[in-house]
Amino acid sequence: MEEQPSRTEITSMPAADLSSLLIGLLKNVLYREGDERLWAALLNLQARVRDYVATLNLELVLDEAEGYAFLKSRPEPADDDPAPRLPRLVARRPLSFPVSLLLALLRKKLAEFDAGGGDTRLVLSRDDIVELVRVFLPEGPNEARLIDQIESTINKVVELGFLHKLKPTGGSTLGPASYEVRRILKAFVDAQWLAEFDARLANYQTQLAGVRSSREGQGNE
Repeated sequence: MEEQPSRTEITSMPAADLSSLLIGLLKNVLYREGDERLWAALLNLQARVRDYVATLNLELVLDEAEGYAFLKSRPEPADDDPAPRLPRLVARRPLSFPVSLLLALLRKKLAEFDAGGGDTRLVLSRDDIVELVRVFLPEGPNEARLIDQIESTINKVVELGFLHKLKPTGGSTLGPASYEVRRILKAFVDAQWLAEFDARLANYQTQLAGVRSSREGQGNE
């Protein structure tokens, strides 16, 4: 294992190290497991990082317990606030219903996993994720097409950084892929988001049940 830098070494880090931190955070999420040396630097330079990104209308989100850090836009001023509205450096990403559905299901799965204690890494196979999602999607005659649609959604969630595709063990490429649910999902999908999505999902399931009943009725005629 790589030797951790001492406090003296970190305190005297040159400006290049601060630049590396800022560039890395502006590009992506920083994980402790991904770069332990850079993570240690962030813990010691976080005050300077916060001051710098504040000038860009950003704030640092740092979770030492879970081991991740990222930048997000600062809250917009209220309508009666005379402060100027600055442009957003971090753009909002509208999510499709399938992506929102999968994020909500993964967030609930993560909560259940944490409640059970034990391992800190939630790993699901592709088949596990397919089974989570398929009960909420309209049934169709083409099973393979449905699986392809779910895999496309999985790939999108991987791109967003909430799932991490694991390398096959033992050098084998056979069998379904496995994915680690990134714990940063907890920072993006909070209780309020889940409650709002649950309400929309309940309405969607009611509509879906009506469609299924209609199809069954037509089939019995």
